[in-house]
Amino acid sequence: MLQITVPAVEYYDEKTSTFISTREQTLQLEHSLVSISRWESKWHKPFLNPENKTDEECADYLRCMTITQNVDPRVYSNVTPELYRLVDAYIDASMTATWFSDPPKGAKNHEIITAEIIYYWMISLNIPFECQKWHLNKLLALIRVCNSKNAPKKKMSRKDIYSQNRELNAARKKHLNTKG
Repeated sequence: MLQITVPAVEYYDEKTSTFISTREQTLQLEHSLVSISRWESKWHKPFLNPENKTDEECADYLRCMTITQNVDPRVYSNVTPELYRLVDAYIDASMTATWFSDPPKGAKNHEIITAEIIYYWMISLNIPFECQKWHLNKLLALIRVCNSKNAPKKKMSRKDIYSQNRELNAARKKHLNTKG
């Protein structure tokens, strides 16, 4: 969870000819599958799609991430660029100690990933639904770990088998002090 404090702002509304002030507000944010699902329900497009999002869509994702109750909607217009950088860093954080040496297999097929696809993965891998509130990157790492652990073992190539046998034979010859 990320906590940001949006500063108090006073501005003039030309439509109503009045001064409007918003108080300082602390927002608790979660970048989770629940947040993405809310955003996709409103915008009808995949959040994880690499296409650029409009400023309005980005601001709305901030609303979807907010778990703080009873937030004045005007507060979101006061979010500073520095706070947006903090939010972006939070979204990009891995939130796990797990790392992968190979690229994800899904990157090759260009499948469009939506919240429903991720829910499907959770169901098929028997991941409990309380994980939908985890940081999204942590959830995706868990899904990837489950997939790799459930995958059949890769067969060794002929070249790798021969190489392994050569190493074993060399070690045996050295241990037994023989030439073969």
